[in-house]
Amino acid sequence: MTKAALFAEKQNESCPECGANLVIRSGRHGPFLSCSSYPQCQYIRPLKSQADGHIVKVLDGQLCPKCESTLVLRQGRYGMFIGCSQYPECDHIEVIDKPEETSLGCPQCGKGHLLQRKSRFGKVFHACDRYPDCQFAINNKPVAGECVHCHYPLLMEKKTAQGIKLFCASKLCGKAVEIKDNEQDE
Repeated sequence: MTKAALFAEKQNESCPECGANLVIRSGRHGPFLSCSSYPQCQYIRPLKSQADGHIVKVLDGQLCPKCESTLVLRQGRYGMFIGCSQYPECDHIEVIDKPEETSLGCPQCGKGHLLQRKSRFGKVFHACDRYPDCQFAINNKPVAGECVHCHYPLLMEKKTAQGIKLFCASKLCGKAVEIKDNEQDE
């Protein structure tokens, strides 16, 4: 099936303005529903709900520390968060899922610590808490240790076909590191 045929697919809904069938079309911001009698009728509607920070629930009894207005639970592009009901006049927000801090220091800047974060797609990664000053990030679980090949101060845990193995966290090295027997006993 061609892309044009896929997006010209008819829906079982009719246009609320003219009564013609609605069809799925593709635009630069993704698919959307449109009237089949376009350009005579210019009715369009988003295919899915937009994650634009809309209010999910009003949190009665909880006040904004900045402006004393009511706080609300919002759905944004990176998930749920608590914000002021007077947005955009008041920009107070609170994160619901705070990132977990590890005891490992950042090997790139030496000043920050690594945090476990989630991307907007839900994938877990570890990054320096001094972002944007330090942009160190890895996709695998960091492990304390030093690479025997390049002496980089951080290792990472990867799942391989042979089981879980340790690798150098340096993008320049990335070699496998053997686990010593005394380290496994601890």
